[in-house]
Amino acid sequence: MPLNLQKLYSRFLENELLRRIITNASYLLSATGLSAGMSVFQSILAGRLLGPANFGILGAITQFTSVVNRFASFRMNELVVRYVGHYQENGDERRAAAVFKMGALLEIGGSILALALIWGLAPLGAQFFAQDASLADWFRIYGCIILANLMFETASGLLQIFDRFRVIAVATAVQSAITLTLIIIIFFAEGGLTAVVLAYMVGKVVYSLSVTVVALIDARRAWGGGWWLTPLSLLKDERRSLLTFAFSTNLSSTVSLVAKDSEVLWVSAFIGPVQAGYYKTALAITNLLQLPVSPLPKATFPELAREIARRNWDNVRYVLRQGSRLSAIYSVPVTLVLIIFGKWLIETTYGPEYLPTYSALVILLIGYTFVNIFYWNRVALLSLGRAVFPTLVNFTGMVLKVSAIFLLVPNYGYLAFAALLAGYYFFTVGAAAIRVYADVRARSQLDVAR
Repeated sequence: MPLNLQKLYSRFLENELLRRIITNASYLLSATGLSAGMSVFQSILAGRLLGPANFGILGAITQFTSVVNRFASFRMNELVVRYVGHYQENGDERRAAAVFKMGALLEIGGSILALALIWGLAPLGAQFFAQDASLADWFRIYGCIILANLMFETASGLLQIFDRFRVIAVATAVQSAITLTLIIIIFFAEGGLTAVVLAYMVGKVVYSLSVTVVALIDARRAWGGGWWLTPLSLLKDERRSLLTFAFSTNLSSTVSLVAKDSEVLWVSAFIGPVQAGYYKTALAITNLLQLPVSPLPKATFPELAREIARRNWDNVRYVLRQGSRLSAIYSVPVTLVLIIFGKWLIETTYGPEYLPTYSALVILLIGYTFVNIFYWNRVALLSLGRAVFPTLVNFTGMVLKVSAIFLLVPNYGYLAFAALLAGYYFFTVGAAAIRVYADVRARSQLDVAR
């Protein structure tokens, strides 16, 4: 092995902690890579089949359900990783089971609320986001995937705790394979929007149910068949911190929905489905940049939570530093390649009618590259017990971004949305990363002083 490659191997793989993160991430990456490839292909087929306008409507239907569901959810995967992981690490299995039970009950309640909201708000969603009131029933029908998603976040968090990343990876790949197969059939049968929506639904249902079932089996294996009878009163001393964490992450998720996770809805409402179709295409292509980095936060979170609980600050700093380097090695060159060959890629895949996508793509790539390099910002803050900080920063960023929408969009169209999203990422991710470094330094110095 050449000397330079040996040094690179030594830097990234000889540390046991980082090796474990990369191993777990590799399970997700293998599936994510396969899934992303299939997702891009299905996006191309759907885009060519439907055209920019209907492609934008498809994005509005799917993102409407996602936004409402996340509004009512509590990001239970993060609570489960943080607290179930803590109790498991300390051998307190009854409290671990109680936290999992509490998370499942809260998520089920939130999912039922989300379904009710979707059914009630569907006419408004169809009118404002799809600009076609007759599509209200399809907003409702797609929203029914929440019935398969009742406790998906809680289940996903438990699988992370038990290092069952391979299960998540397989479920991800199966979902994408099923959806792609159906889209190919629809494409050659020259189907329409209705068939494509149903294809997306089938894949989502299979994915959610498979993850939930495996998590329940693992819970039974770890805590016995009666784990669900564990009294929640075991958590009475931690109830305040648990609920603060849950509501903080829920509020943070809500802020994120407004600020960055409902972009297609914003574009469709302000400018129309055609522009939303262009924007949805740009976001789909940025998945190539996010592809190998997207599994890292999920794989890093449990490890950071354990090391911080053990107060191993050298390991924490090592993971943050090397994680950023590893991400930059991939992200920077890929961004340059996509910028250079972006127009050719868009015209070759989606077709020349999608070429207006390119300018938005370039702007988004810059923002997502910054996010990739500091991919650990949120999970590090949660591991440090700073669930409120990202909420405050994201809220500030949201207010600034939404205010600027009304000023810039009338003149610059969907390009303004791309620029504002990139700016939002620079502000929020940058502030979070600075806070993480400051916290780690202060706590490690305090431990040394003791």
